Amino acid sequence: MHFNKLPFKRAIKNIMSNKIKSLSFRKGLAALRIFLLGMMGSGKSYWAQRIAEKENMDWMDLDQEIEKETSLSIKEIFAVYGEEYFREKERDALHQLSNYKNIIIATGGGTPCFHNNMQWMNEHGITIFIDEDVNVLIERLKKEKAHRPLIKDLSDEELHNFLSNKLKERYPFYSQAQYHLKGNNISDLSFAEILKQFHE
Repeated sequence: MHFNKLPFKRAIKNIMSNKIKSLSFRKGLAALRIFLLGMMGSGKSYWAQRIAEKENMDWMDLDQEIEKETSLSIKEIFAVYGEEYFREKERDALHQLSNYKNIIIATGGGTPCFHNNMQWMNEHGITIFIDEDVNVLIERLKKEKAHRPLIKDLSDEELHNFLSNKLKERYPFYSQAQYHLKGNNISDLSFAEILKQFHE
């Protein structure tokens, strides 16, 4: 198991975990908000649910919350109102999480890239980037394209190019996360190692 801790802010190098704790949340594990970041298909919802069960926390899928709020599927929101409207709803749903504690949130793939969401998440909780290989993402997403507005009309080759380009585009935002987990090395222990300091 390997995980690399990333800077809390770009201007701060080698920031210590206790510093992150003191800046973001001062009330211990019960006050935590954990944001899982990464590309579509990286397993954010899977890990959110799994960690929540093990740590006796709540969990939430941000896209599902937007669907509940609007009574529309993400696909329908994109088709009827467009991406800009969706990103505004996404920001609003994210900010409402300031009222929640002891929760793990699976964010959307593009969530960190709009409306200063990455900064907001770093200021209000733990951010963990799940960095999965593009080829793994492709295999997972081939069967889900019909339900993913950004990729529903893409061939497998186009899907590869799209995901590769999106990852390059989004990486500067993902890389601002406080923790970085490589997909092929992720296990329950990966998250336990991160969270154990907040039990203390």
